[in-house]
Amino acid sequence: MKYDAVIFDLFGTLIDNYSVDEHERVLQEMAGALGAPGDDFARLWVEMYDDRATGVFPTLEANIEHICRLLEVNVDAARIGDALRIRLDLTRRTLVPRDGAVETLAQLKRAGCKLGLISDCSEEIPRLWAETAFRPLVDAPVFSCVVGLKKPDPRIYRLACEQLAVAPQKCLYLGDGGSRELTGALEVGMHAVLIRVPYEDTYEPHRIDVENWQGASIRALKEILALAE
Repeated sequence: MKYDAVIFDLFGTLIDNYSVDEHERVLQEMAGALGAPGDDFARLWVEMYDDRATGVFPTLEANIEHICRLLEVNVDAARIGDALRIRLDLTRRTLVPRDGAVETLAQLKRAGCKLGLISDCSEEIPRLWAETAFRPLVDAPVFSCVVGLKKPDPRIYRLACEQLAVAPQKCLYLGDGGSRELTGALEVGMHAVLIRVPYEDTYEPHRIDVENWQGASIRALKEILALAE
């Protein structure tokens, strides 16, 4: 193999991003379960993403409770549990491997390549990780909410390399360009590749690296095999 390890992004790379319409619907359902005003709950939930993604709120329950206090909504454990289940059900529906994802990761492992993951995410992803098809394939998953770092902070890339026991220069990083992740990977010495699947080939402002990306790019996960070999 040309590289000792391949490190993947999660959303928009190994799995599809949340559906915007479904996500908005789920936030309204969570608010309904809590007896909270839907628009205010949804606004605060979105605004507090960074705090969830860096572990300021260590659990979804803690964030739900905090929002309810701000909205002066009295909730008990049962209502919080109902809202939590609605959120986790959405995440389970989203944590479905893209076509070819499992087969591609398995082929890389058979070739002797170590596999890592760096995901900017909130606590539901590590909570549900063991249920996914990725669990036995990814050697070193790094979740921002667990380590308190987000991309493109160089420390999160170095942490993944340390867990894999490989040098950044021997790592290939694959992502959809969100959060300047490709730029961040390049800056620590990794080789970065953009993935843009055809059905998501539209401009989105959070995918900051995409518009001016001059590096390698692929349109299906299995194409990473040729670049890694």
